[in-house]
Parts: sequence; C-alpha cells; structure tokens
Amino acid sequence: MSRIGKQPVAIPSKVKVDIKGQKVFVEGPKGKLNFELPRRTSAKVDGSNVVVSRQGDDSEAKALHGLSRSILNNMVKGVSDGFVKKLEIQGVGFKAAVQGKNVNLSLGYSHPINYPIPDQIKVTVEENTKLTIEGPDKQVVGLVAAEIRSYYPPEPYKGKGVRYSDEHVKRKEGKTVQ
Repeated sequence: MSRIGKQPVAIPSKVKVDIKGQKVFVEGPKGKLNFELPRRTSAKVDGSNVVVSRQGDDSEAKALHGLSRSILNNMVKGVSDGFVKKLEIQGVGFKAAVQGKNVNLSLGYSHPINYPIPDQIKVTVEENTKLTIEGPDKQVVGLVAAEIRSYYPPEPYKGKGVRYSDEHVKRKEGKTVQ
C-alpha cells in the first residue's frame, strides 16, 4: 500500500468536504476548490477524515493513490490556511505595483509588463519591490510566482531580477582588466 496514500486527511472544523462520484468539492474560509479523482482511486468521508482508496496493487495504482491523497491534503490545507509565495525584485529602477486585476512590472525593458491576476489569488506589493502571492490553490500560487519570476530571472553577475525571497543566487566574477 502507498505509504502516503494510506494516511487519512484530517478535516478541520471550518472546512466542508463533499464527494460526488469521482468529484471532490472542498470549501472553507479561504475559498472553494474541486478536483476529479484519477481512475482507479476513490475517496470517502469517514467522520472528520477523508480516506483515499485504490483498486489494484500495480505501480500505477499506487502512484495515483499517493498523488490523490496529497492533492486532497493540499486542498484542505489551502482552503483553511492558504498558501503564500514571496518574491523580491532587485535592480535599479525595477518595481512592481498592483492596478486592479493586474500586476504592473517595470523590469528595465522599454515597456511595462502587465500580468493578469487569476481568480482567488491575492497579490500585494510592499516597498515597490516585495511581492506576496496568496491563495487557496497551491498549484496556482506556485504558477503565478514562477510566471512573474520568468519575466526577469536573477542574473549571476549583478544579481538583478525577480527572485524568491528565500532564493540564494550564486554570483559570478566578471571580467578583469589586465
């Protein structure tokens, strides 16, 4: 049996989980999420836990079993606590601002970059250079952070660019004059 898949997912008191066939609906204070279970897996609510089970013992069924349990756990955690990613912008004249449903990035290009914020995602900017991305869906929060970072990843010579707040950029030594 999958070591991750056999563990039940605890449901906090403020979260509601509803299972209709292969569809799982999770609702909490931070938002609503839904997920369709992959084939050969099923889930049921057992008191204050969600238990995921599988049909078969081959490697594909075991992998889908653990995957389904992890995704359901992330959904329950997301609607109760939420997920957060922090980005930092470094460079002279580099800045960000939230304007309505867009993040306006000035990253040294000849034009500003407007990034549309997806639903259920909240982006805040502090000091023009620190972005905080929050939301209930772990995958979407990570995707938004990665897409914003991809506009100008940190470069190794001067360290300019958009980086995760806990990311360490290895610096390179530039050319030396002889």
